[in-house]
Amino acid sequence: MSGSALYETFARAPLAFDRGEGTWLVTDKGERYLDFAGGIAVNSLGHSHPHLVAALTGQAAKLWHVSNLYEIPEQRRLGERLVDATFADKVFFTNSGAEALECAIKSARRYQFVKGHPERFRIITFEGAFHGRTLATIAAGGQYKYLEGFGPKVEGFDQVAFDDIDAAEKAITPETAAILIEPVQGEGGIRPVPTQSLKRIRQLCDRHGLLLIFDEVLCGIGRTGKLFAHEWAGVTPDLMAIAKGIGGGFPMGACLATDDAAAGMTAGV
Repeated sequence: MSGSALYETFARAPLAFDRGEGTWLVTDKGERYLDFAGGIAVNSLGHSHPHLVAALTGQAAKLWHVSNLYEIPEQRRLGERLVDATFADKVFFTNSGAEALECAIKSARRYQFVKGHPERFRIITFEGAFHGRTLATIAAGGQYKYLEGFGPKVEGFDQVAFDDIDAAEKAITPETAAILIEPVQGEGGIRPVPTQSLKRIRQLCDRHGLLLIFDEVLCGIGRTGKLFAHEWAGVTPDLMAIAKGIGGGFPMGACLATDDAAAGMTAGV
């Protein structure tokens, strides 16, 4: 075997770090780099934050994994803290942002199913979006560079131009279940959606019986000066996917939902 044992899916810089200290990264040769990337919006507390290190090592010394077959008091406590701090009534924890989006997509489709509208499964999305790298989330994002070579695109996503709310309204059909949007597009170029546009989308969802899904994987957890970006607009979603910053480098995400939006997600689903 020659070369790396890893998939060649990243064009890695020829640079490796030995440790981190707050906002600094240090190589094994002692070279120091100021970290402006933050793990692509992940390291919200910087590197080796003592509180995070203590929490992780303390838990690892007690119990690492038991699965959701049992009660997990710490999971319940974190869920309650997220509910207290947001619009949500329910939380589903995941390992990544893509999984959080998958949960939101499934929740929206299942919501329409249990409300007596199984035909409503399509979701309207916006050009320039990035929602993850699973088969469903690359279809939601709609970017050709991520779709090429992976066979037929997962059905059920209708994409319109960024901030074209008139086009979004025209795209609504009897099969539409939800509208999915990043309040601030990340990979699309750090493009905030205007407040008035978010308000119009909320109105469209209310008028047509659709769920509003916010993707705050990149723009959430304090990155805009509020806990979540949508708070600036005073617009609340029915479902929201978060990840990255909430784990501070530990792989975790979450799907947040109102009681109504989570109505279809029952035991065994």
